[in-house]
Amino acid sequence: MRGADAASTMSAMSRRAPDDDADDAALFRESIGEVRRLPESPPPPRKAPPRPSRRMAERDESEALSEFRLALEEDALQAGDTLAYRRENLPATAFRRLRRGQYAVQDELDLHGCDLRRAEQLLRRFLREAHAESLGCVRIIHGKGLQSDDGLPLLKNLVDRQLRQRAEVLAFHSAPPAQGGTGAVLVLLAQRRP
Repeated sequence: MRGADAASTMSAMSRRAPDDDADDAALFRESIGEVRRLPESPPPPRKAPPRPSRRMAERDESEALSEFRLALEEDALQAGDTLAYRRENLPATAFRRLRRGQYAVQDELDLHGCDLRRAEQLLRRFLREAHAESLGCVRIIHGKGLQSDDGLPLLKNLVDRQLRQRAEVLAFHSAPPAQGGTGAVLVLLAQRRP
């Protein structure tokens, strides 16, 4: 008979309606009485997270600087070398005028005494602003690099490589002797499109 009692109890439980669960919850609340909520406790103290570091940016800058130095050693300009570059779409007559210093210089940037990172930042900002102001010709003074520790004119090489990569630069040439010679470069900029 015991087996029959257990079977009848199981079948009674399986026939329970879903409302029976709600009744059980109500019965439980009724049996424990009124509940009072505990006050919220503040989160436990913890150490402040470390400030984010610029490890990736610093590593990238370090690698770029070492690549730049390698490129300098391979094909470096020397102190007396002339900087010269012209885009194919610029007429040769305009380039000759630039070489002779016949364009009026509308602004100037002097990079003397800057380290490479600072010089690159200043050069980029200067070119961006000159282009935004629709300046046609600017002069960049980089020096001849005669005082350079390793004998290479680092700023001159930096300026040469940066100018070749800029879309707004149509041409550049070392300045005539009266305007700085091989220690400065005249840059012809494209007009900004409206």
